[in-house]
Amino acid sequence: MIQSNWLYKDMLADLFSRVWESRCLTVGDRWSLARAILSASLDAEDLAAIDRIIHAVRRGWLTCIS
Repeated sequence: MIQSNWLYKDMLADLFSRVWESRCLTVGDRWSLARAILSASLDAEDLAAIDRIIHAVRRGWLTCIS
């Protein structure tokens, strides 16, 4: 279980930086976020990063592409 938490922590950090750099959230990125939320017990820092991404999409700062 500890290994999967580290896997999601690294994945979320990479996803967060890639999304903010490209300003686009792909379908694969959305699936990765959903899988991380449903599969792992994330700490407050990871949940805050996910909240920032969702907030940015709602505000129009990030674009969802298919």
